[in-house]
Amino acid sequence: MSLSESKLILTRDLNFNPKKLELIELFVQEVLNYNQKYNLISKHSEKEIWNRHVLDSAQLVNHIDHKNFNSLADLGTGAGFPGIILSIFYSDILTFHVKLYEKSKVKVGFIKSIIQKLNLERTYIYDNDYQSHIIETDYIVCRAFKKLPEILRISRETSKKSHKLIVMLGKSAQEELKKASKGLIYKYKLVPSITASDSKIIIVDAKK
Repeated sequence: MSLSESKLILTRDLNFNPKKLELIELFVQEVLNYNQKYNLISKHSEKEIWNRHVLDSAQLVNHIDHKNFNSLADLGTGAGFPGIILSIFYSDILTFHVKLYEKSKVKVGFIKSIIQKLNLERTYIYDNDYQSHIIETDYIVCRAFKKLPEILRISRETSKKSHKLIVMLGKSAQEELKKASKGLIYKYKLVPSITASDSKIIIVDAKK
């Protein structure tokens, strides 16, 4: 998918306005600049960053009800995908806040600089182990984090309130679902990814 096609989908289908698209452009440039020295994303994915990372992350806005809920946590945010992309989208909603969790000191330093440069006022980065926190957000999102059974365990043990768990699964989606079936005690739905025909997104209704 070309850069222009990715931007068209962001604006036309996902409702990113020009100001938010400009913030994403600044973010992408910072990622690419920083990636010359540090390994934020795979070098092989740099040319596909708009489709493989930006659009892939942005599609999650279709599955988040920001009118009735006002918080999300991104576990293992890495370079800020999807956390920073979602932060940009919800940046004009004064009641919405985003919590990012990342153990890599290099990536935490990068995220801190991005939050400041993009003026993402209600976005917070935690530079210690997410498992030492009680996560009290309406949504928990995970992308390229851990295997599904482990994510389900973390969700149960670290969150003390009912929430929606959104996990982006790659080509191994069906295999991961099969392995996780015993631990999947909540209702869930599986939806297709808009960026890869063989990838899925699982949305779990984790009630407490």
